[in-house]
Amino acid sequence: MVLPPKADMTVLTADFPPSASLHALAPALRPREKLRDLGPAALADAELLAILLRTGLPGQPVLHLACELLDEFGGLDGLMRAGQDELARIKGLGPAKRTTVQAVLEISRRVFRRPLSRAPVFESAGQVRDYLRITYGGLESECFAVMFLDIRHRLIALETLFQGTVSHTIAYPREVVKRALALNAAAAVLVHNHPSGHAEPSPQDLTLTRAMAQALALVDVKVLDHFIVGAGDPVSMTDLGLL
Repeated sequence: MVLPPKADMTVLTADFPPSASLHALAPALRPREKLRDLGPAALADAELLAILLRTGLPGQPVLHLACELLDEFGGLDGLMRAGQDELARIKGLGPAKRTTVQAVLEISRRVFRRPLSRAPVFESAGQVRDYLRITYGGLESECFAVMFLDIRHRLIALETLFQGTVSHTIAYPREVVKRALALNAAAAVLVHNHPSGHAEPSPQDLTLTRAMAQALALVDVKVLDHFIVGAGDPVSMTDLGLL
């Protein structure tokens, strides 16, 4: 999801009075009433977030707070990856608001994850990509993760096993094999992100993929794919004919 430009946010909030509560807005401008009358798809990201936050700060309408929050984290995708410590640094986000936001965001993650644990993951290829994009898209440092699958290719766990820098990470096949055995996995999907946003596989990515596939094959775990998460949809090495 892309954050609207700041100019659009100014238009969105320009007619709102400097009040802390949604109740102070004219009925036609209140996000709750707009959702009720037009449906949730009619609301901007900031309006949906304002409904969760309920109140702003003295002199700062709740919609302004929602816009600032989205700007700080780079939109809803970034907000979904924010931890408690990051949220706690935002003025106006007390414990109640933080727990509300994190609960809703965790519900969203589980909505994407649950079908992947009930049916073969590649029966829901679009959901796999959405799940990975939400989890790893836009991160500032590179990391390496593995989707461990059972014998029917249902998701057992998605685990981030290695953290790196802005430009690279080091992943050890031995550690991946150990986790696969511990989880009794029958197959695996490799995942890593490119903070630059460019998701094309590099020669190093291809070398790493082959090393991982060879190591896991020794314990009868098949590597089904390797997704690279950048800007836009994650790129599949299998779709590119590289695996």
